Amino acid sequence: MSLPAARSPVPARGRRDSPPPTGFSRNGRYVLPLAVLLLLVTIAAAVSVGSADLPVDSVLRAVASHVGLPVQPLPALPDSIVWDLRLPRVLLAALVGAGLAVCGAVLQALTRNPLADPFLLGVSSGASTGAVAVLVLGIRIGAGPVDLTTGAFVGSMAAFGAVLLLAGRQAGEPTRIVLAGVAVSQLFSAVTSLIVISDAHTQDTRSVTFWLLGSLTAASWASVTLSAVVVAVGLLVCWAGASALDAFAFGTDTARSLGFSPGRTRLLLFTVTALMAAALVAASGAIGFVGLTVPHAVRFLFGSGHRTLLPACAVIGAIFLIWADTVARTVFSPQELPVGVLTALLGVPVFALVMRRRTGAP
Repeated sequence: MSLPAARSPVPARGRRDSPPPTGFSRNGRYVLPLAVLLLLVTIAAAVSVGSADLPVDSVLRAVASHVGLPVQPLPALPDSIVWDLRLPRVLLAALVGAGLAVCGAVLQALTRNPLADPFLLGVSSGASTGAVAVLVLGIRIGAGPVDLTTGAFVGSMAAFGAVLLLAGRQAGEPTRIVLAGVAVSQLFSAVTSLIVISDAHTQDTRSVTFWLLGSLTAASWASVTLSAVVVAVGLLVCWAGASALDAFAFGTDTARSLGFSPGRTRLLLFTVTALMAAALVAASGAIGFVGLTVPHAVRFLFGSGHRTLLPACAVIGAIFLIWADTVARTVFSPQELPVGVLTALLGVPVFALVMRRRTGAP
């Protein structure tokens, strides 16, 4: 019989704090709806910003006309800018930010390590290798973006399998699994570089390199639809396992004592996060540090109970990456900075701060 972690406050060994609540916190009940409203405002504002600024009311008119509402359509050029270029890109940024943030929160709970995210555990590097193999070597499995996602998913699962194999029997030890993840990440990054260099076409190599740095320039309604389905299903599965994640945050023994099956639960959630990371990397390239920085900020605002933490991570992660991509595509105009470069510049100081606090360094 499965018992909610919040109703059985069994402390982990050597820890004085009790398991976090699994219901919505008071902050979540009142602040989360405001965050969702802020996300909608952010989407409208980001679509209006660019080399050709558009009023927000024009953005809303364009969207309304395409969904069939009785409004006067925009002229062809601004309508195409909104509907064909900016709106898919902004929505993809929101989905990628939401998915990566949720993956980071789940992995941090499963590994009991605040430094864990898909990038550090090798999942993103493996997904990049699989996706680049499809792009450069021409491996075909199906048609359209599913090809890329399938290759990325196979690569991510291979990478995480290698992490578990390298970590061995100490895979539950946070330091051990992060070190294994760093090693596997470097291995798959080297394989990716080898595949890219093997391509004799300079323009293709430059395009792939730009994509590997994390870019949303190739956003389309097809990639938005696929990413939306994967993120929605992944978030629902992870949210359904919120009680188990609360228990895992206090150790395997605590989770087992509360009626959860550690092995099967970990396998399911690792697989779900790997699938989410694979789909998002296929759509946007390897955008690092979103899964690391956002969960820590959300815990500070909303607490650590995963029933609140996971949807809050999705909303805040979406807002964060929308604005990061907006800055990346406008500040250096007409040149465009890969958004993964900007998230790394913002994420590395946060990583250093978390690691410093974790080790107790002066």
